[in-house]
Amino acid sequence: MSQLALVRDISPSLGDCELSFVDRSAIDVDLARSQHHAYARALESLGCRVLLLPAQPDMPDAVFVEDTALVLDEFAVCTRPGAESRRREVASVAEVLGGFRRLEFISAPGTLEGGDILRIGRRIYVGLSARSNPEGIRQLEQFVRPHGYQVEAVPIRGCLHLKSAVTGVDAETVLLQRDWVDPAAFKSFRQIAIDEREPHAANALRVDAGLVYPDCFPRTLERLRRSDVAVTTVDVSELQKAEGAVTCCSLLLQESR
Repeated sequence: MSQLALVRDISPSLGDCELSFVDRSAIDVDLARSQHHAYARALESLGCRVLLLPAQPDMPDAVFVEDTALVLDEFAVCTRPGAESRRREVASVAEVLGGFRRLEFISAPGTLEGGDILRIGRRIYVGLSARSNPEGIRQLEQFVRPHGYQVEAVPIRGCLHLKSAVTGVDAETVLLQRDWVDPAAFKSFRQIAIDEREPHAANALRVDAGLVYPDCFPRTLERLRRSDVAVTTVDVSELQKAEGAVTCCSLLLQESR
């Protein structure tokens, strides 16, 4: 088995992205594209085969492919984003994923975005947010329960997605922003709290035994390294202006050689 990373190139309209908890500022699209290419190389360095999809010029947020699907070993669930402007992103990703997995689809009135979904083993945590509603979570549970997955809805506050507040470091450990999510929801895991001076530092992308992590949170990065986590750092400063992070920009799946 090898790991495939599905990514999408930067849209020239990235500056028109949806924003909820980040103030709008000018985005250097050329720099964003350069940073995104470096992100893809980081994934390759960790053993991923990167499949780059073309940009969608009229879809500013399309680079954030994570929001369009949850990919499991058995099948994939294509989402229905809570932001109506983003729903057109799903079809082209589904077309590609259909070559690797059987597909299920969240339907109206359910909404679900991949940034709200944190899977650790057979447990799937889903953020109750402005983007993912109880009906979307109910549909997801119907799809995954027969395959032995447990779904738990987790309220969040002050941030866009669940994975803005908590991400998996390894099978036993989470990185957590305690102001945005109740740590009790993850009491069965070892918890690494972010440095309080770096409020956006909880988003890390687990790739096998390593992490891809932004280079702009040095205090939290030191906490990760003190915990013997192998970290590959990347600069995603322009994507952060679009309320993006390292998990947002890829869909990871196991593929047969």
